This record gives sequence, structure tokens and C-alpha cells, in this order.
Amino acid sequence: MGMTRQMASSRRSFLASSGTFALMAGSPFITAAHAGSLQGNPRPARLRPFDLADVTLGEGPFLHAQRMTESYLMSLDPDRMLHNFRVNAGLQPKAPVYGGWESEPTWADIHCHGHTLGHYLSACSLAYRSTGRAEFKRRIDYIASELNACQDAANSGLVCAFPSGAGLVAAHLRGEPITGVPWYTLHKILAGLRDAAQLADSAMSRKVLLRFADWVVVATRPLGHAEFETMLETEHGGMSEVMIDLFDMTGNEDYRTTGENFAQKAILRPLAEGRDYLDGLHANTQIPKIIGYQRVWEATGKPEYREAAQFFWRTVALTRSFATGGHGDVEHFFPMADFAEHVFSAKASETCCHHNMLKLTRGLFMEDPQALYADFYERSLFNGILASQDPDSGMATYFQGARPGYMKLYHTPEDSFWCCTGTGMENHVKYRDSIYFRSDDALYVNLFVPSSVQWRDKGARLTQITRFPEQPRTMFRWTLEQPAELALKLRHPGWSENALVLVNGAEAARSSAPGSFIELKRTWQSGDTVELQLAMEVAVELAPAAPDIVAFTYGPLVLAGALGREGLAPGSDIVINERKFGEYNDTPFTPPQISGDPEDLAARVTAGPGPLEFMAPAADGSTIRMIPYHRIAHERYATYWPVQPAAQV
Repeated sequence: MGMTRQMASSRRSFLASSGTFALMAGSPFITAAHAGSLQGNPRPARLRPFDLADVTLGEGPFLHAQRMTESYLMSLDPDRMLHNFRVNAGLQPKAPVYGGWESEPTWADIHCHGHTLGHYLSACSLAYRSTGRAEFKRRIDYIASELNACQDAANSGLVCAFPSGAGLVAAHLRGEPITGVPWYTLHKILAGLRDAAQLADSAMSRKVLLRFADWVVVATRPLGHAEFETMLETEHGGMSEVMIDLFDMTGNEDYRTTGENFAQKAILRPLAEGRDYLDGLHANTQIPKIIGYQRVWEATGKPEYREAAQFFWRTVALTRSFATGGHGDVEHFFPMADFAEHVFSAKASETCCHHNMLKLTRGLFMEDPQALYADFYERSLFNGILASQDPDSGMATYFQGARPGYMKLYHTPEDSFWCCTGTGMENHVKYRDSIYFRSDDALYVNLFVPSSVQWRDKGARLTQITRFPEQPRTMFRWTLEQPAELALKLRHPGWSENALVLVNGAEAARSSAPGSFIELKRTWQSGDTVELQLAMEVAVELAPAAPDIVAFTYGPLVLAGALGREGLAPGSDIVINERKFGEYNDTPFTPPQISGDPEDLAARVTAGPGPLEFMAPAADGSTIRMIPYHRIAHERYATYWPVQPAAQV
């Protein structure tokens, strides 16, 4: 295992190197293949993503997760998701509606009938772009044709699945009290159509999308500033972002105006002034707004939007996040002075928040390519996104709380459809989108994942061969049509004190600057190899307000105590009702205790018998088996530990 080191006692230590903070410069769903056709963008990204079709995943946990989600997507019936859309348009449904959030009567309008269809369109579009499987395209085009039929039958651009139909939206526009979140759900549908048009080249999706967007423009145009702001007090998802994306796609100024109107000023102002007032706010209501602020800045150049988004990211990523990269309790931000009161909740770290923070972080990196952003992205990708999927069923989590002895709970295939079910459909079919980035003459490697990327403009392919994180190194091989002078920029992550780079077996660079990029600029020949060697060590992470509560890490991985399945019936972690989190696994269970000086604990952790397996001493003299949190499934676990003084145990 090598030497251990202690992490400094704050969240900031994991993200130690910072600099200027910038903002997202393009929608994460706008690929390089389409970027050249976008119009009206005065702030082009410094870096550009590669088309998902130009990145290939190799065998490993990420490809496994993708395959599980592909299988789940193919198991779902589009006609069941379209049921309420057809009913609202006066058409006969073709299949019974799904359960859970898609039909439950108690929270009918509150939890957004129809949101799943939007996520499903996005997921199928990402899967199609990543794999080229024609069946995903067929499903996309079928859904779009059905929504087009709904628009025609209703003689309206609006498509929705609310039990009260268009009346819910009309009441909201009139300023009447409602019990739903209509714009939140409509954003999912608009975003799904956007992704289908861009990623799957679906002409019908584009037709339905633009008719829908035009309806949004006309429906909201009569609202004055105060009326719009009152409407935006209700959760409205990423409406600002998607309308600015449509402006980029078409150059239609009406979409830009509408996008800025949806950028809530009551939230914007304090953030732009550098005031953290997030305590008590619903976390995942805010993050899509922030992504929208950045997009408005791109479209208008108004600095307050950029300043608000920068400050929000700094505040959440650097001061409000758990070791896993998640945040919040019962979906809300809490005062970090009260960390000890919230860290052991079963309802912390909503998976949708991981999804949206990575979406924002990815864009921040493209505008200002600092390793800081990539470090946070990696931490949350492993411990929030990859950790959210049941590796056996492909189902996903809602919360990923740290109650000691709790277990991960996953949605059912057909009777849940939580918000995190929807983002979960997207999460595992877009792993290719943030491994590599490019500028005009440089290729950035952000993540250590077995994969390859085709840089078509340069006639180059870079193949990454790695067993990371089981081994702290990765190998690259160039395949070139002809020699090419390019810069290869390899991330030296903040968790590795030193880094060594070999080119064709000979030392080419050393770095003692964690949280930076190592640049190798040369004329590359086909067959050239590059090896990056890093150092992974067990460390302890402490919260400033609760220094006697610790999490163990190994490189970017959070280590969880694997506490067994005592009292857990097989299949009891597949659940319907997310509101009962914390109740499903409430049988008495006493987890092992840890004692000693928190600063010395890492040195007492030893290597276990298997890969990425460790043994930590418990206070009673026994040992605690610890494995990466993303490998925990179907058993009790602990990620945070209250540390007792040795003399008191």
C-alpha cells in the first residue's frame, strides 16, 4: 500500500489548488460535432469536448454501468411513458401508464407526471451517440412522432402529462396558487428533445422541440418582470439553460430573451455579490438555475451571471460538500457549523445533485481548464455517480446517506420513477463525455479510464490502457496517420503528491505540483507510448466544524466500511417510496467504533487481501474491512466515523 499521509482537516484540502474561477462555456449536451453550427455565442469555450461517437470505453466498471443502463432503457416501453401525453391531447393511449411518480395520485402534480419521458429521450440520445445502436434512434424518432401527433391533436405546441393537463400551466402563468412544479417537468421534456435533435440527429425531435419552444415564448411573453419572478419562486428546473441552448441552435433572439427571463433574479443577486445565503434552500432547485446563469452570461456577456455561477460553485464544491462530493440533507443545504447534526442522515447526498454539480463543473473546466475542477469531477464521479447504480440490476439510488449501518436503496424498474431515476438513466451512458478535451493543438486527459479517443482533425487516436484505480498508473499509445506536433496534457491530481511521466520507457517529466497539468509537447510518432505514474495513499478527511468525525480516502476514492448483510433480506434494497428513506432499514444495528487521534488514523490502516481492500482497527480490537464506496451494494456500510478518544473506549 505504501506510505500513508493525513489529509488536512478541511474540505478545501482535497481541492487544494485553486485559482481564478470561471464558468461553463457550453451545454454539456452540445457535442463537438454540432458546435460549429451554433450561432450567437460571444464566449466560445477555451476547450471543446470530443464527440461521444469518437470516444470508446474499454472494459471496466464504467462500461459495465453503461451496459446495465442500456439494458434498462431497452426494457422500458415508450407507449407507457406516453400514456398521459396522449390522454391530455385527446388521443387514446396505447399502453397503461407506469407507476410511482408517473401516476401516483397523492403527489400527482407535485412530482411531475411526464418527467421520465424527457430523461428517457436524453438517455437514449446519449446511448445512441455513444454506441451507434439503431434501436435507440428508432425509439427516439417514435417518441418524437407521438409527441408531434399530440401537438397536432391539441393544436398546441405544449405537450405535457399533468393530470390537470394544460390547465396547471395556465394557472401558473396567471399567478394562481398551484400544487405542482410544471416548468421543472416541461424542462425535462424540452431537454430530452434538444438532446434527441443534437445527439441523434432526429429531425422530428427538432420539429417538436421548436414548436414547443415557440409556445413557451408566446405563453410567457405577457408576464411582467414582477410576475415572472413570482412564477420562478416555484421550482422550474433548467428552463433558462435550455432556452439559451435553443438560441445557440437557431439564433432566434426570442429564445435568448426568454432564457434570461427564466434566470431568477432573486437568487442571482446575492450570489453575484458573493453572499452565501444557501442555508435552508432546496439544493437541486438551485443548481439548474446556476447552470442557466452561466449560459445567460455566454449569450449576453452580462458579468453578474458569471459572478453568481462562479461563487455558487466555489461555495458548494469547496465548503459544503461531503467527502463523496455530495451535499445537503433531506434535499436542502444546511449550515456547515451543524455538520455533525446532518452528516449521519439517511437522506443526505441526493444523486440528482451529483448529476447537476458535475454538469456545472464540466462546463467550468471547459472555460477555465484547471485541474481543480477535474479533481472534484473525478471525486464525485466515482463516489456519487458510479456509486449510485446497483451493479446487479442497473437500478439507481435517490439519497446516498451516511447513516452508519444503513444500505443503499434503489428504485424499482417500473413503480418508482423518482427524479434520480431519470438522471440515473442519463448518468451511466455519458461517461465518455469528460475523459478527454481539446484545444486547437492540445489534448487534455482528465480521467483515468480505459478508453480511446479519435481526434479526426489531427488524424490521431490516443488509446488509454489502465487498471486505475486498482493501480495508480495509466498508459497511453498514439496511433497517427502521420507525425503530428501536439501537446498532451495529463492531469496530476491533487491526491497524488508526485507524478512521473515516461515516454517510450524513458523519463520525460516529473511533477511535484498536485492539482496541475503536466504538458508534453513534441512531434509524436505512431506507436509512441506515454506512462503516467501516480501515488495513492490512505488519508483521513475531517470537517472543520466536526474534527472528531472522519472519512477515509484512497486517492479519489472514499473508503467505506463493508459491514455485512445482517438483518437484510435479499431484495429489500429495491424500494418504491423514496419518502420512506430512513425507515426501510431501521432495525437496531451497532456499527464498530473507531478510537484514537484523527490525525493518526490513516497510518493505522493496512492493506487487505484483495484489490482496493483495506483493514482498519476498531476500538474493540477487531478489524473493519474497508472497500471503495462505489463497490458497496446490498450490504450495510459506513462512510463517516465518529472517533472516540482512545482513553474513553
